[in-house]
Amino acid sequence: MPMKTGKQYIERIDRQNINIWYKGDRIKGPLSQHPAFQGLMQTQADLYDMQCDEQYVKLMTYPSPDTGELVGLSFLPPKTKQDLERRRIMMELWSTKHHGFLGRSPDYMNTAIMSLYTAADILEEHNPDYARNLRNYYAYCRDHDITLSHAFIQPYASKVSGQVDSTEDSIAAKVIEINDEGMVVSGAFMMATQGATCEEMLVFPTPSPAIFEDENPFAFAFAVPNDLEGMTFICRESYGSSSPYDHPLSAKYEEMDTLVIFDRVLVPHDRIFYYGDESYCSRLFTESHFHTHIAHQITTRYIAKTEFLLGLMESLADEQNVALEPQMIANSSKIISYLETFKALRLASETASFQDEFGYLVPASSPLLASSILFPKLYPEMVEMITVLGSSGLIMIPSEFDFISQTGPYLKQYLKGADSEAWDRVALFRLAWELGASAFGGRQTQFERFFFGNAQTTATRMYYSFNDHEQLRARINEFVKTTNQTSTK
Repeated sequence: MPMKTGKQYIERIDRQNINIWYKGDRIKGPLSQHPAFQGLMQTQADLYDMQCDEQYVKLMTYPSPDTGELVGLSFLPPKTKQDLERRRIMMELWSTKHHGFLGRSPDYMNTAIMSLYTAADILEEHNPDYARNLRNYYAYCRDHDITLSHAFIQPYASKVSGQVDSTEDSIAAKVIEINDEGMVVSGAFMMATQGATCEEMLVFPTPSPAIFEDENPFAFAFAVPNDLEGMTFICRESYGSSSPYDHPLSAKYEEMDTLVIFDRVLVPHDRIFYYGDESYCSRLFTESHFHTHIAHQITTRYIAKTEFLLGLMESLADEQNVALEPQMIANSSKIISYLETFKALRLASETASFQDEFGYLVPASSPLLASSILFPKLYPEMVEMITVLGSSGLIMIPSEFDFISQTGPYLKQYLKGADSEAWDRVALFRLAWELGASAFGGRQTQFERFFFGNAQTTATRMYYSFNDHEQLRARINEFVKTTNQTSTK
């Protein structure tokens, strides 16, 4: 099966028998018809339709090396700078389509599984079966256009339990037993974004710190379909709406976050990527250049989102006849400088790309990791510029039902702009309100703050990816030494 259409995406998700709970009730029936998922699934279906469109198919696909069928370009392991450029163009098309609001658009996880695949060779020394499993799973995802999510982060209680409780008593994610059919896993994972609206889940926890003479039961990685027996999804409250007018962002881009429970879930042997040796957790991430490949996709999303924010702010300024005010020009220029910075960082990463030990081309990491430090700080600032500009206009925003009620004529008379109808003016302010003052907007800000890890995690990645520490220190030492010698003379 080659790349899938939007219709096929929806059909596949609806066919799954997921044990999913929302507001205390188990969801029964097609997810595509549930208000908490309907808008997002249609948006994601539009992305899949886009890659099948004659206008975009050459820019978004490539022939599978195994089947010859066209598959999604975000699965392509880059070996040349042209490959990197093709991947970037493909990711730009999707990011521009969803304006950077989908943190788990399909290309994110396609890139994730691609990067891990490039380092499958290191598993040969651990267990050749695991290496084969990872290669086969990547090919399966690529050739069937599987929609993936991931489960990496465990709840606080699980992390603490993994550190202080005995292996038997710990509630940290762990392997309970291994039998002829596979390994049995129990545990819980936070923030499985789009966990319900994907087909399969990549599970890759950080092992609990412990010393084991044999296999570490907390050290493993695997991938499974979402509807295996023993898997339970518990949703947070939805911030979405069925009204594109009242909630123009969440009606399309509300990605549900879930708590995923594994209660003695049987993982087949051919879905296990490593087990028992915790060193392979860090090695797979490091030697696959996981964070670098992912950051290339993320920075592309940052660019699309920054462009959207700039366009929204300038549209608000036009609506209020303040586009050429000095403060407005200063704020626009500031966002433009952020936008150009992200573009430059991405370009720098491609220009300085290098070939890794496995023969794949990797973007330079430092520019991309720099973007992952900058954007979480700059995003709230940009949103604040928009909300301050919107002023009280973000408060008095009637709904579409008010416009079609008996009070509609009053709204049309008193809420119009200098050159705009009330309906259009309110729609613009509702967009700014949802971005900066709604539950959806608040989740977006928090999501961006921690998307690639907390501040300490991203700073540590940045520090250790930079290769010129010693060289720069030596330069300063030489400068000081030379200066002292000159002063002595």
